[in-house]
Amino acid sequence: MISRKSSLSKGRRIVKGNAVLVTIVACLFASSLVFVNAAPPLTGAIFTTSSSCNGVDLNIYKCKEDVYVNGGPAHPNAAGLPDGFYFVRVTEPNGTLLGTSVPNTPVHVTAGAFDQCYQLSAIVTKASDNTPGYDTTTNPGGEYKVWVSSDSTFVESASKTDNFKSGVCDPNCDPEVDPNCGGGDVDTAEIIAVKFYDANANGINDDGQEIAGWGVCVQQDAGILDCSHVTPLDMTVVPDGYTVSEKNPVEGNWVHTTPTSEHFSVIAGEVHTTEFGNVCLGAGGGLTLGYWSNKNGGKVITGPPSLLAGVLALNLRNANGTLLGSVNLANFQKFLLNANASNMANMLSAQLAAMYLNRASGGVSGSALVYAPCLIGSAANENALGFISINDLIAAANASLGTDGYTVAAGPIRSYQECLKNALDKGNNNLNFVQATPCPFSFQQQ
Repeated sequence: MISRKSSLSKGRRIVKGNAVLVTIVACLFASSLVFVNAAPPLTGAIFTTSSSCNGVDLNIYKCKEDVYVNGGPAHPNAAGLPDGFYFVRVTEPNGTLLGTSVPNTPVHVTAGAFDQCYQLSAIVTKASDNTPGYDTTTNPGGEYKVWVSSDSTFVESASKTDNFKSGVCDPNCDPEVDPNCGGGDVDTAEIIAVKFYDANANGINDDGQEIAGWGVCVQQDAGILDCSHVTPLDMTVVPDGYTVSEKNPVEGNWVHTTPTSEHFSVIAGEVHTTEFGNVCLGAGGGLTLGYWSNKNGGKVITGPPSLLAGVLALNLRNANGTLLGSVNLANFQKFLLNANASNMANMLSAQLAAMYLNRASGGVSGSALVYAPCLIGSAANENALGFISINDLIAAANASLGTDGYTVAAGPIRSYQECLKNALDKGNNNLNFVQATPCPFSFQQQ
């Protein structure tokens, strides 16, 4: 027999369990709604411009009515803004609302770019009284922030922003009658940032290949950081201290040949230019040890013309440190296959032989540059940035093997030979050749 008390207790447990289940289901449902409604990250960029729509980063204006906004892809290979309609608002730098287009979406994007540039004061209404335009900022520097968003709440992931400065003009004043009316002149300076492809890897802009669309950050000493810029950058600023920095691309085969940032101060009327140089690494015609030790490589070695005598004239070292000397093709290929790094000179010899054959067969140019930063200060004719020609790399490796053929013990000589070996190995695998022209690049979305 079940007592009434126990029945009631059981009933309470059932009710409590159901309540917990309902709560869990409700939470999961709510979470799914948040997930469904969450706006996806916005690609592309926006920027302030002039009424002619052909200026980029024109961020200082005499009057608020002079400000136009435009947007799209950062560079030809970059993702543009998603097509569709967008909300717009203007705030102070701290986010205080000054004007908004909500509930209207006056900006439209087609094929990743704005259909036109839009006069900002014509597409928003003031937060104070809902009349056309936007309220005047209380920021002492006259700074504003424009937002373009696919979400009416302007969540950061669904928005793009740009900062600008502006004076305030008297709408009752006719500048054609009184040239001094309006916001007045503002002391300004100019910052220019140029990105160049450094094909000769010397850190100097002398190759005639400028790169458009490279990401740039501008940090004002006053604390304003804006990473929405791209090269070529030409922006008007107020006199102050600034740091201009280039971004690192997603692709890992790019190498900087100049400092990646510069801090400087500008005074009224000054124009300051910062230049950033880069190269990208890739293939250069190299063939590996595996190729030169197989039958196809053997046919090239025996020619005509025969390359065997030339490669055997190098200071190639056996595992025991002795010179390889004159051997037939089969024994030479066996030497390549059996090389190891117990004696670093032995492994260096194999990679040197492969690169020599790459050059001798015409697959690799002797003047081609490869990146070998570990050789800085060690190898003859390597430049201070870590680049060396194939000719000089072969000569450096052969010279080292001529004086040190048995490097089994740790030390500077073994480390140097390992660096030479790695540089040759990467070249034989087409990894570290300086490319003649820029490679593709992209940047993580902000």
